[in-house]
Amino acid sequence: MAIIRKNDTVTVLTGKDKGKSGKVLKVFTKEHTAIVEGINFVTKHVKPRSQDKQTAGIIKKEAPIILSKVMLMCPRCNRPTKVSYTVNKDQTKSRTCKKCGEVIS
Repeated sequence: MAIIRKNDTVTVLTGKDKGKSGKVLKVFTKEHTAIVEGINFVTKHVKPRSQDKQTAGIIKKEAPIILSKVMLMCPRCNRPTKVSYTVNKDQTKSRTCKKCGEVIS
């Protein structure tokens, strides 16, 4: 069970985007990275591949960021928080905020 999942809101702890927050678009569990909306933009030089579909130029796109550089935002207290796990009565785990105790879906 991963701490950061798709559609979570995270904030960046270090780097050029420190303090910014965004929604997680995709998580790569084997590489321990995630793509966050509006965070870690890189410029990419693109060659034209076909006449109809793609034009040449310089585009900006989001690159993966390492999961240790982001922290989950609690929806209730709206602050970055560590995550603890609680075991429910039906033996399933749920993520909870360590600061306020809110269950994070």
